[in-house]
Amino acid sequence: MSPSPARLRARIDDAPMSRSQWSAIAVCVLLNVVDGFDVLVMSFTAAAVSAEWRLSGTELGLLLSAGLVGMALGSLFLAPVADRTGRRPLILACLAVSSSGMLLSALAGSAVQLGLLRLVTGVGIGGVIAGSNVIAAEYANRRWRGLAVSLNTAGYAVGGTVGGVIAVVLQNASGWRSVFAFGGVATALLVAAVVRRLPESLDFLLTRRSPGALDRLNALLAAMRQPPLRSMPEPDAPAGRAPGLRQLLSPARRRNTLLTWAGFFTSMSGFYFVASWTPKLLVEAGMSATEGITGGSLLNLGGIFGTTLLGLLAARFALRRVLLGYVLASVALLALFVPAMSVYGPALALGALIGLFVTGAVAGLYALTPSIYPPEMRATGVGWGIGVGRVGAILSPLVAGRLLDAGWGPGGLYLLAAAVLAAGGLAVGAFRLDAGSPVPVKTEA
Repeated sequence: MSPSPARLRARIDDAPMSRSQWSAIAVCVLLNVVDGFDVLVMSFTAAAVSAEWRLSGTELGLLLSAGLVGMALGSLFLAPVADRTGRRPLILACLAVSSSGMLLSALAGSAVQLGLLRLVTGVGIGGVIAGSNVIAAEYANRRWRGLAVSLNTAGYAVGGTVGGVIAVVLQNASGWRSVFAFGGVATALLVAAVVRRLPESLDFLLTRRSPGALDRLNALLAAMRQPPLRSMPEPDAPAGRAPGLRQLLSPARRRNTLLTWAGFFTSMSGFYFVASWTPKLLVEAGMSATEGITGGSLLNLGGIFGTTLLGLLAARFALRRVLLGYVLASVALLALFVPAMSVYGPALALGALIGLFVTGAVAGLYALTPSIYPPEMRATGVGWGIGVGRVGAILSPLVAGRLLDAGWGPGGLYLLAAAVLAAGGLAVGAFRLDAGSPVPVKTEA
């Protein structure tokens, strides 16, 4: 008799990681590296695009926001498709969308065309990020699940950091359009990597039970050095309706869903505020433009180390506690940053630490959220969490700009960001992780 899905999941959780599992996670990380480049490509080319079409600040701001709006739409409305058709097909379709958007952006003849294409590209990226984070969580065992999802977020930061260097070289040689073309080709090449190295989710195959699922399951189990199944396991619970917003907000799920949304909204608001405004606000505080850019770069570099460190800590300690520690550290560092902004050395050091903890907080939510939902609605839950977070990402830079125009100083903005993140910490502390999820994280000691 075949084990139940929950027992099979527990068996995989307790077994060492196989090469095929690490390979699937590596593909997910690579997807996030390229997505990080595709998301930030507009920032890299903003000056050149603005000069060619003589854009106003408002017009350029709309172009910068278009990709984020698309990502929110992709997370909210495409991610639920993964719970119906599979994580892998959705990722392949979204790669085609984002690659086409990038390549066509290189041919855009006006700011309006480019803005619409950035929206389309963002939709594809939103679906890829939601699907890849779910697959990374599902293929990792219990010990390394936090690291697997954290590496995805680190990959996003790596794509943004390395992408800036690539963009400078390409723009100097061939102009801003070549940067979009490079991103489109790189995204298209990932289709082959997904086809060859990224399998469908085990939990999806167990839940949806499509024709041929047993053969696919046994092939995956063999690659993971697990014994085969003689028959499809009986589901732990009867199949219900296709997942949607109503299921996420059902009485049994409403509390954690709303807390997840609050966590994503506040953490992404804080992240995109510091990522978007730190270089400018350092200049407002008395530093040179070069020093301000250096501070912003160190913040991104800190994020790479922060997400990796969070994953390593999550292998030893309860993920929720690690995440809560990251949020509280972010709040304290943002408050300390206010009096240090005008002093070059301490400001740079604190900026790097802020990047480490704020980015790590976002990574922690990516890692924690799959544990809150059962497999039949996991991509939907993660997608809606990310989508609500993207709303915060879009609003926070705009709100900061309005407050600056209203007379707020840099110190007041950083204290406001600290207060927003503190509210997110309260949401994380209120999570209930006792819902019997098939993808557990390390439990509280």
